[in-house]
Amino acid sequence: MTRNSLLNQLVLNLGHRTGFQRSDLFVSECNINAVNWLERWPNWPASGLVIWGPESSGKSHLGKVWSDKSGSAVLFPDDFDLNEPPDIVESNKNVLVDRAELIIENSTRERSLLHVYNLINERKGHMLFCARTPPGRWGIKLADLSSRLNSLPVTEIALPDDKVLAAVLLKLFSDRQLKVERDVINFAISRMERSFKAAEDLASIVDKKALVMRRPVTIPLLSEVFSEIEEIKLESGL
Repeated sequence: MTRNSLLNQLVLNLGHRTGFQRSDLFVSECNINAVNWLERWPNWPASGLVIWGPESSGKSHLGKVWSDKSGSAVLFPDDFDLNEPPDIVESNKNVLVDRAELIIENSTRERSLLHVYNLINERKGHMLFCARTPPGRWGIKLADLSSRLNSLPVTEIALPDDKVLAAVLLKLFSDRQLKVERDVINFAISRMERSFKAAEDLASIVDKKALVMRRPVTIPLLSEVFSEIEEIKLESGL
């Protein structure tokens, strides 16, 4: 796939911002199952779905796409601390719960989530849970909540392949208005850790170094960045 054809599947944003529209989403083998599940909504076989995957794997992006499509409320763990379930979801019949694994093993949050789940189910709506691990690893203490969440379909976002890493890096650099040639992307992929988090960290470091040194993003610049990263790892004993 050429650099231009990759870029045609991405949105080039003005300024450093993250795009969360459907057109910003690059679909490949690592996330195709999750994307297919979201596109099947509202024809899900259950009242909810769990998407899980490693840090910075695109779970929140997928969640935002579904939230825009479904008009859902968007909840985070601390939303379950002080508010009553009807106040949390208000009149919404669909709810997105991001970082869902942080709700569990907190009795107040677990009870509140169970009430929210039952309320959404009564409204014949749906809940989407985004988390770093599947429900079976959450250590849910409340039996009723455990049975409900573990009955939901679960889909995983896998670690990225070369094609996805290339697209992600191109987008991250484009978000920062950095022009990067394909040979530079290939060099980065050959040296970097294979994760979305590593791609985000690399783009941030390169952006700062290019700005401070007033240099274009080239293979020599990336080579310096990778050398500095290795030095830091050695000094910290990683």
